[in-house]
Amino acid sequence: MKLKKQIQPSLLLFALMAGSFLLFAGCCNESKKEPVDYVNPYIGNISHLLVPTYPTVHLPNSLVRVYPERENFTSNRIDGLPLIVTSHRGSSAFTLSPYQGDISKVASSVHYGYDNEVTKPYFYSVDLDDYGIHVEYAPSHQSGIYQLDFSQTETPYLILRTKRGELSTDRNTISGFQELGNRTRVYVYIETDVEPVKTGSHRDGTIGDDKTTKGGNAYFISEYPAGTKTINVRYGVSIISVEQAEKNLRREIADYSVKNVAETGRKIWNQTLGKIKVEGDDDTAKTIFYTSLYRTYERMVCLSEDGKYFSAYDGKVHEDGGRPFYVDDWIWDTYRATHPLRVIIEPEMEGDMVNSFLTMASQMQNQWMPTFPELNGDSRRMNSNHGVATVADAYVKGLKTFDLEKAYEYCKAGITEKTLSPWSSKPSGVIDQFYKDNGYFPSLATGEEETVPEVHGWEKRQPIAVTLGTVYDEWCLGQIANELGKKDEADYFLKRGLNYRTVFNPETKFFHPKDGKGEFVQPFDYRFSGGLGARNAYSENNGWVYRWDVPHNVADLINLMGGKKEFVNELERMYNEGLGKSRYDFYSQLPDHTGNVGQFSMGNEPSLHIPYLYNYAGEPWRTQKRIRTLLSQWFRDDLMGIPGDEDGGGMTAFVVFSQLGFYPVTPGLPMYVIGSPMFKSAKLDIGSGKTFEIVCSNYSTDNKFIQSAKLNGKEWNKSWFSHEDLMKGGKLELVMGHLPNKAWAASDDALPPSYQMPTNN
Repeated sequence: MKLKKQIQPSLLLFALMAGSFLLFAGCCNESKKEPVDYVNPYIGNISHLLVPTYPTVHLPNSLVRVYPERENFTSNRIDGLPLIVTSHRGSSAFTLSPYQGDISKVASSVHYGYDNEVTKPYFYSVDLDDYGIHVEYAPSHQSGIYQLDFSQTETPYLILRTKRGELSTDRNTISGFQELGNRTRVYVYIETDVEPVKTGSHRDGTIGDDKTTKGGNAYFISEYPAGTKTINVRYGVSIISVEQAEKNLRREIADYSVKNVAETGRKIWNQTLGKIKVEGDDDTAKTIFYTSLYRTYERMVCLSEDGKYFSAYDGKVHEDGGRPFYVDDWIWDTYRATHPLRVIIEPEMEGDMVNSFLTMASQMQNQWMPTFPELNGDSRRMNSNHGVATVADAYVKGLKTFDLEKAYEYCKAGITEKTLSPWSSKPSGVIDQFYKDNGYFPSLATGEEETVPEVHGWEKRQPIAVTLGTVYDEWCLGQIANELGKKDEADYFLKRGLNYRTVFNPETKFFHPKDGKGEFVQPFDYRFSGGLGARNAYSENNGWVYRWDVPHNVADLINLMGGKKEFVNELERMYNEGLGKSRYDFYSQLPDHTGNVGQFSMGNEPSLHIPYLYNYAGEPWRTQKRIRTLLSQWFRDDLMGIPGDEDGGGMTAFVVFSQLGFYPVTPGLPMYVIGSPMFKSAKLDIGSGKTFEIVCSNYSTDNKFIQSAKLNGKEWNKSWFSHEDLMKGGKLELVMGHLPNKAWAASDDALPPSYQMPTNN
């Protein structure tokens, strides 16, 4: 299906700021566009139901991230100017508010009407038209700079607020901190190129002369000389101290030039995004691709500051030993595609991130592998313990830059010692012992009241999601044990990797919650049962989505379904099965289950691998058709161009892989399943001077079907290739066509591999 060019509201805004756009976007000549020029941070800024993406301005994986403080793109106002977002999708830790007018009428922050906004990954500008103030901004790694131009004649002011902390001032500087919880603070050091007349807090409508302010809404107001037309504000941030924040600023920003910082940021982004070069005549596809790739660099963020870092996991400052320390990752979202993408194009960084997980675990009291490691600690959200998948995937794909023995120890403890109950950091209890003894996480029986203390009151048991997720985790753990030569433990966990069978209903061919007596819960509807978010059975998605959640053994799932033909028929039935109730009823129960095609949800991560499963049944042409259709339907160059919560690369990594033409269906197996490339050619820089290239003959946006293939010059009749093939460098050549070649990669020896259990099982 051909992608249609859409009119972007953001481009209309860009046109209004043509001068700034041409300055910072490079050149208006299409032939000279560089990768960062294709990035449109406004894609997805209006959510279908839940949280939108935000137009984030930052350098790759850097501590400083900012975006306008507003609900979404439709908001009529912004609340001050941000200095740092400390958690993905969080609010700014500090707010800067420029102002002209009667200061006695101003509180600790200002709400602005705004216009003419321009956002690039490395640059932001906006007109605060209520006050005639023009703003330009550029980020560095641990610092940033604002240029504020005042057009009115009134005295200019700057207001700096921290929501929960303390600020101090001296001449043209303000410094202090904001509490983030769990012994964690973010520190700031700010200085202006114009010295204020006075700085202090409000005192009966005037500015006092106090040098320190603190509390739940601490703020300073700085008054500048009348007639001042421009104030430049540069700042450093730190998680260690104010002194370190100043050092970070001095190291990164030498003067008060937004232009210089932006130009440096632009070069960094082009170098980063240029690790993958795509060619073709569809500029919309390039925009979607490079915007998606930019999203994958929003997290994790590097906390190392001059060779040391603060860790919320033990509340101490540590030397990093020359190895960067990273935080802020929602592994439930990112293990599927974001981490595997980094294994290919950022292997050193991915190794450092896995090592950071191990460092966090070593610093925590229980030494459990983290699941949602944020800047102020591990929040233990969602279900399962997929840090083990990031370890297994990295290791089997050749990353040996971390201690596998320690990784095994921490992963095993996280799975066997911590409760499996979602959103909980409690030790394992009776319900976890039941899982160990019976191979499945029990559901409440119909009418049974919850009595288990480990179960979260809102998130419920999520028994099928927990069972399937943990079965996969145990398979990953078994792989690691096998690498370490722990044969008995490897056999134990690998065999437990078959326990998805314990909750497979042979009559309905769905994964069906079972109570503590071993009975399937009845009555049960795979579309609607399970309550809000289906949490009494699944998690955020219904039984149709979790029906396919056995990524490590798709071949066995096909057998359970009754064979390849029945498997394909049921996949097709999912896409054709209606919602079964009105949209407002369906989404009031399942608000995460967005991007629907029938009962399939393109808007939530457990669905990402599903379109690729046709390959395992010998019908890869259906994957090629489905992937192209889903990309064109749900990932577009417009304000609603992302179908669900993007989660900092959790979903857009799927887009990057899928537009390239392959996908890591099974993290932990070193192979990729082939889809349908969107470009005439794509070249991946895999390091050491080597590249891997995907080239399409007979390329056009309408030719979605693979007719034949060659891998490094040899005929290739398989719908997958190995990670080893990729990392050798070379070329995958695909001949494309308008109609499917149903014979290509259809034979049994062409199917992607699934894990085979030990022969003595």
